[in-house]
Amino acid sequence: MDLLVIMLERVGMIVTVAFILTRFQFFKNLIYRDKLNRKQEITAILFFGFFGIVGTYFGIALDTNTLHFNSVSQVLTSEEAIANSRVIGVVVAGLLGGYRVGIGAGLIAGIHRMTLGGFTAISCGVSTIIAGLIAGVFYRKGRALKPLTVFAIGALTEAMQMSMILLVSKPFEQALTLVKVIGIPMILANGVGAALFILIVQNVISQQEKVVALQAQKMLRIANQTLSYLRTGMNTDTAQAVCNILFRELQPSAVGMTNQTDILAHIGLESDHHKVGSSIRTDETKDVIHHGQVVVVKDGTIHCDYPGCKLGAAVIVPLVRRGETIGTLKLYYPSEKVITNDNIELIVGLSSLLSNQLEMAETDYAYQLAKEAEIKALQAQINPHFLFNSMNIIVSLIRTDPDQARKLLTSLSYFLRQNVTGTTASQITLEQELLHVKAYLEIIEARFIDRLTILYDVDDLLLCEKIPPFTLQPIVENAINHGIKDMENNSVVQMTVRDIDGKIEIKVEDNGKGILPERLAVLGNMELESESGTGVGLFNINRRLLMTFGDSAALTISSKENVGTAISFRIPKLGVDV
Repeated sequence: MDLLVIMLERVGMIVTVAFILTRFQFFKNLIYRDKLNRKQEITAILFFGFFGIVGTYFGIALDTNTLHFNSVSQVLTSEEAIANSRVIGVVVAGLLGGYRVGIGAGLIAGIHRMTLGGFTAISCGVSTIIAGLIAGVFYRKGRALKPLTVFAIGALTEAMQMSMILLVSKPFEQALTLVKVIGIPMILANGVGAALFILIVQNVISQQEKVVALQAQKMLRIANQTLSYLRTGMNTDTAQAVCNILFRELQPSAVGMTNQTDILAHIGLESDHHKVGSSIRTDETKDVIHHGQVVVVKDGTIHCDYPGCKLGAAVIVPLVRRGETIGTLKLYYPSEKVITNDNIELIVGLSSLLSNQLEMAETDYAYQLAKEAEIKALQAQINPHFLFNSMNIIVSLIRTDPDQARKLLTSLSYFLRQNVTGTTASQITLEQELLHVKAYLEIIEARFIDRLTILYDVDDLLLCEKIPPFTLQPIVENAINHGIKDMENNSVVQMTVRDIDGKIEIKVEDNGKGILPERLAVLGNMELESESGTGVGLFNINRRLLMTFGDSAALTISSKENVGTAISFRIPKLGVDV
């Protein structure tokens, strides 16, 4: 029992050393790897092999003749053996790194044990190597072992060592005496020690996972807050907003952002001379812009050109867009001791996040330009579509009614002046668009004389609402040219504008011949060949509505043969986000 207490005390010392070692970054890097490369394997073998040697020296030597315990010396007598915790390091090596790391650590610790001598030198040395192999068998990549399982593995390897002593060490009587004295205490103590070591390792991993989870939460929170700013681009206003967010979330001494030449924002310490709009003041920032590499600045080496600047340590990371460094993000701290590897990883991650948001801003801007260009092209495409049809009408009237032709040319001149305004505007009022349609219908009515009736049902409260130009006229033109043009009399086109559930519904109806079902299925969704006109009117209108207001604004077309056609759509009212 006394030996068990002594062994547990020594194991406690070993575990304390293990706990201290797990604080070092190289050990953290070791245990976080699912698979070790050659260099990492060698590092692990040397580390755990040394740990096994420490376990040997933390043991106590037993004289099998007197049964007295002594400190472990460099050389043992032929009657001495060691009650030790050497197997803990070797077992942990196999469990964490696999059989190669286990055997490697066992070789180092085992050969060292052989050099100490004693009648158990060979048996203990060989059993140490076998312990590494046994532990390696239980290695499972990415899976945590239960402490009770580790205890059993540690106890099993120590029991194997006791068996090896009985089988190999001579004289047998001396080996038997040794095993009777140290067997049970060493089996229990080393099993407990291995379990405690693994618990410590799992605690380190758990802490790191918590740190990673917290960092991920913080990154997501920051991303959510900064996205709305940086998606509009990087300027003094957006940089100021982003730096305020980072200063609040990360709590450094100061936060700054620059472009390639000037300070865009600086929040916190020394903001009196790191002013917005002034030139970059630190050499390190210029280096980051030039080389595009992360720079960690130690205490007092920021090299600010302002006398007495108190900024001490900092992490400076590049902001990149399309492979080019366009600025920097700088986080200042009171001391370099505060700048941990976790902090650096977080800041580098922020650099990537903000750079991606800037990329998105440029992509969005390019998309908007392309979208506006396409809308302008579609509007311009509709212009000649109407002009060709109008000119045909006027040409026919020149022969039959020159006065009416002059009147219509005057109306057409007014209409075309409105078109010039329309091609430079993305939206006009509904009142302007209706006047546009009425100017068109003055030309059309000259052709139909008394055969065409135009009806208007318009909510006057909606006349100030916005609509893309050239939206209604092609729909009305479609109703006339494809619906009622062959009717001898009683042809009717009705326009309705009303408020439906907070949206503007605009409908154009005719009582014409209707649309064939196969044509109705694709009308508005693709360009169609047309005997009259260019065949692009409804397709263009539908495209523009979708691009401007979204899918909910798509054209709705219903038609029955010899009954008529109704084309409608709904757009948001003024002030509704589109």
